[in-house]
Parts: sequence; structure tokens; C-alpha cells
Amino acid sequence: MNTKRIIQGLGTALLLAFGVKFAKAEYQPSPEIVQAQEEFADSKFGVFFHWGLYSMFGQGEWYLNYGPKQEEYVKAAKGFYPSKFDAKAWVKAVKDAGAKYICFTSRHHEGFSMWDTDMSDYNIVDATPFGRDVLKELAEECQRQGIKLHLYYSHIDWGREDYPRGRTGLDTGVDLSHPDWKGYYDFMNGQLKELLTNYGPIGAIWFDGWWDHDEDKTPFDWELPAQYQMIHDLQPSCLVANNHHQTPFEGDLPGENAYGLSGQAISQLPLETCATMNGMWGYKIADQNYKDPQILIHMLVGAASKGANLLLNVGPQPSWELPATALNRLAEMGKWLNEYGETIYGTRRGDFPAQSWGTSTRKGNLLFVHVLEPEAPVIYVPVKGKVKKAYTFKEHKKVKFNTAEEGILLDVGKIDKDTIDYVVVLETTKL
Repeated sequence: MNTKRIIQGLGTALLLAFGVKFAKAEYQPSPEIVQAQEEFADSKFGVFFHWGLYSMFGQGEWYLNYGPKQEEYVKAAKGFYPSKFDAKAWVKAVKDAGAKYICFTSRHHEGFSMWDTDMSDYNIVDATPFGRDVLKELAEECQRQGIKLHLYYSHIDWGREDYPRGRTGLDTGVDLSHPDWKGYYDFMNGQLKELLTNYGPIGAIWFDGWWDHDEDKTPFDWELPAQYQMIHDLQPSCLVANNHHQTPFEGDLPGENAYGLSGQAISQLPLETCATMNGMWGYKIADQNYKDPQILIHMLVGAASKGANLLLNVGPQPSWELPATALNRLAEMGKWLNEYGETIYGTRRGDFPAQSWGTSTRKGNLLFVHVLEPEAPVIYVPVKGKVKKAYTFKEHKKVKFNTAEEGILLDVGKIDKDTIDYVVVLETTKL
């Protein structure tokens, strides 16, 4: 995970997700997709919830891959009773954090469906004593509180015999001798039809797992164009994201390559960078290594400066409750966004690559200079266009500056090193 994601519409452009190169894309997104892309790009912050049967074990969302046998693993469903589930409180926590959308794991690689699906009895309604459709409750509450709902859906299923095995989930005890791609493809599409028909407007389908197949050893056609077409036939404004682990792919912010996985330019499509608060995506009881609020806010600013959203993950406990530290982190981000949200929401990438002292975001003729690492009273800002005025965002106090080659020298004075983000607004000529 921890990837840059491309949010896109349907058609030839989806080939870009698979590293296929061609001179000119023929795809023209529909008006519904164009509007959805703009709204997505404006939102800048979402919260990811990895919550499923795996939460019962407290070992993360990949637990089934590491040794437990399917016939024993599925028994956990008989004890899955999230007694604290409260969609209203959950959505309110997200809204108070300043996030604009939720991405919920409807079905992860373990194959357990978190909604009342007719395609399998292995779901939270039919297989557990809880018997409630949590996704229905969540979807209805999102609509009431004005939070958009995105749905994660895994292309992988470690528990089904018909899933054509790739590189993972090979030690679950499931019979792997008779894969049935057509049957599995029909199963997935049947589930997607349910999700896009019975749960109101869905902002995006967030696919994961295409990377599981080794194309050299197991040539395989996922038939994604037809699947994407079905999605847009059902909901024309639903965006599609695919965690494909190929070009373009990164393990850090767009344009960076700290993980050595890519070096391509930043896409012009709306972007999303996902990261988890601690070290695991699904709930892991031993993982208390939560990032502090300053790091999370800097991640949000860094993503926005590159034209990307931050999708920040929390792994709820089996009871549904969010870990106390995660709730605290969300509250801290909400407090900061309540004050500085104007410099994030509705912005586009800044004028220049990140500097040693910080970065920038742009909204029309306003460039928001985010000083994240104070290092000198005067900083060089390689701003585009002529600067007409400079002032602090918080107090609207005038800030002195001098013209320099391809930018300005900005006199920010002495900034307290404990300041999370010192923001200066530059009014520039129209670009």
C-alpha cells in the first residue's frame, strides 16, 4: 500500500494504469466523470477504514496469507459481533477530522463480504451473530452527513476455490486445482452490481489485487475494460481507482521515488496518496507506532502541494471502535484544517517542487507558501508570475519580499520550530 493512485474514468485512458504507452489517448471522459474528478481533486482528504473478519485476530488484514487454514479462519465469523458499531459516530469522527470522503473495505483479500450480499453466505449478515448490514447503515449515514462514500473491493479471494491463484494466499488449505475464471469474474461483477445498486451514490470503486498475478508465469486477462464499463453503466459518475503496482506506481508522494519503484512524471489525472496512521492497515493490537499529528499534517500538505489527496487509514477494532490514539489524531487534523483548510481544500499543486523549508499550494492567483521546516529568516520561493502582495495567512500581517531570479526572497522572520505550518499568502498575477 502507501501508494500514489490514479483516479480516472473509463476507456482507453485506463491503459495508462497498466503502463501501456501510446501517442494520443482516444478516451474522452463523460461530463459526469469530469465533474466527479474535479470534486475529488477539491476534497483533498479522505479516511480509509480497513475493517473485516481479519480484525478479529488483531494481526492485520493479511493474516490469512501467513499460515492460518481457511477452515479454521472462517469460524471466527461465528464470534464476530461488533457491539459498538455506530455509523453516525463513525461518520461524525471523519467529518470532524475535516475529511470529505470515506473509503471502506467492502471485501478484502480474505474474501469476507462486509455487506448483505446474495452472491455468498460468507458475509457479515449471514455468517455472524451480528446480522446487520453495516455498509447499508454507513452509506445512509454518509448521505445524511454529506460525506462521500468510496468502496475498496479486492480482485483477490484467498478463500474461494474458483479464484485463479497468483502469488499470494497459497497456504490456506483451499483446493487450488480447479480455478474457474469465468465463474469468479461473474461472482465479482455480481457483487459490484449489488454495491452500485443498493447503497446509493458511490464516489469511487477502489480496486486492489491486480498485481497478484505474475504475467510471465500466469498470463491472465482481468477483463477490466468490461468491468469498468459495467461500473459506469450503473453509476456514470463513479470514479475507478486500481492499486495495480505498475507504472505509474509509487510508495510515497507523487513525483518522489524513495521506494525505488518508479520515476515517471506526476500524472495530470486526479491523484490520491494513501498512508496508514501506524504501521499496519487492518487492526494489529501490538502496533501502537502512530505517527504524530505534525507528521500527518505535513503528509496532507505535501500531498496537496503535488495535486494529490491524502487517504489516511485507520484500522478499527473488532468491536468497531476506533483506537483511542487514532481518534486523537483525527481530532488534531480536524482542528488544524478548521483553521487552515482554505490553504488545502480546492487547491491544486504548487508552483515548484518541495524545498528544504517546505512547499506550496495554489488556488487561482493565490499561492499559499507552507513553511514546514523553519531554517532561516529569509527563504527563496521560486514562484511563478509576479508577486503583488505577501501576508501571513493567520494574522493577515504584511510580509516583506524582494524580487529574485525566477522567484522572490521572502522575509518570514524567526519562526518557532514547534510551529506545524507557517503559511504565507502570495497574491500573484494571473497565471
